Amino acid sequence: MAKREVDIVVISDVHLGTYGCHAKELLKYLKSIKPKVLVLNGDIIDIWQFSKSYWPESHMKVVRRILKFVTEGVPVYYLTGNHDEMLRKFADFNLGTFQLMNKVVLNLDGKKAWIFHGDVFDVTMQHSKWLAKLGAVGYDTLIIINSMTNWLLTAMGRQKMSFSQKIKGKFKDAVKFINHFEQTAADLAIDKKYDYVICGHIHHAEIRTITATDNPGTVLYLNSGDWVESLTALEYNDGKWEIFKYLPADFTTEPDEDDKTDAEDLDDKLDVKNLLERFKQEAG
Repeated sequence: MAKREVDIVVISDVHLGTYGCHAKELLKYLKSIKPKVLVLNGDIIDIWQFSKSYWPESHMKVVRRILKFVTEGVPVYYLTGNHDEMLRKFADFNLGTFQLMNKVVLNLDGKKAWIFHGDVFDVTMQHSKWLAKLGAVGYDTLIIINSMTNWLLTAMGRQKMSFSQKIKGKFKDAVKFINHFEQTAADLAIDKKYDYVICGHIHHAEIRTITATDNPGTVLYLNSGDWVESLTALEYNDGKWEIFKYLPADFTTEPDEDDKTDAEDLDDKLDVKNLLERFKQEAG
């Protein structure tokens, strides 16, 4: 199957290492594209909840595919988020075309895109990190319960439901009211004269123009969503941004021959599970 050529792809909030991660779907998406630049905008690997007892092969295949882009010379920017924040001590690490950073500014057709995860604007992250971590564990547990419930509902011929989306629907407005996430990001980007500000973190894909609070300036705010529920990414082509939404019907289930060469064995060369366990132990 011919791969789609994409100028820039931005992905965030994959949460590899958790039960809620849709690694198989993400892998199909990554195999379907040929990006010129790949931006991994935070929370790609969930080191908060990482456990060596849960690291499926599908999660390792996502890591292999990303490394394959690197070996092919594709610039890959890994920007740190709150769930992989312990990587921040290694910020500005470079290995070939792979760069580990906290934020990045890209020049796109004469316009500047300011890209970062966005947890710095989250009041709970700034003042109650333990509460945010507790909430993350609860969220993952909620997804497991939700999956079991949906299995039963499907067996009964009833429609699936999303507990977490219902909870988010009730509390998302309150959270936004407290921390003004999107407006804060936009105001800072306008003040810095950026044309685009691109975030993740809040698991809500978005593209919209935002006007500054205290001046007439505007900026295009973008959010890449997540690969836990939304299954979305941002794509930039020919000067235009779009939200990609994964739909199962758009992807075949045929095995990819690349899997045979992808596995050369990167598991042995890069022991991801042991590496992450070390990071977790060092973080206390």
